[in-house]
Amino acid sequence: MIIAFVEIPLPGGKRPHDSVVAQSVEATKIFREVPGLNRKYFLNSETGGGGIYEFASRAEAEAWFNDGWADWMEGRFGVRPTLRLFDLAALLDNEAGEVRVDGQAVPAPWGAETD
Repeated sequence: MIIAFVEIPLPGGKRPHDSVVAQSVEATKIFREVPGLNRKYFLNSETGGGGIYEFASRAEAEAWFNDGWADWMEGRFGVRPTLRLFDLAALLDNEAGEVRVDGQAVPAPWGAETD
């Protein structure tokens, strides 16, 4: 899996929560159709916005973040975003109580929990 980290530097401090939520929920219409995108986290901070994307493969991430992507984003937000791609080495999922490698659960190093 590939994790993409996108930062959009926006002036004016943190945007109002309700505004970000409305814009993010509306944007899910775009992102639900992106091939290979498993999850997208919509972010808001004092320095701007951004997102964390989980793709099934590097090829699918690179297809989405193509040469025209930064121009499209600049058209939407008025600034150019930054992008960093990471290979996902391992994932701790505390909600599921598991560790995953290459998308598959592996034995957790803390051992089986007992009641």
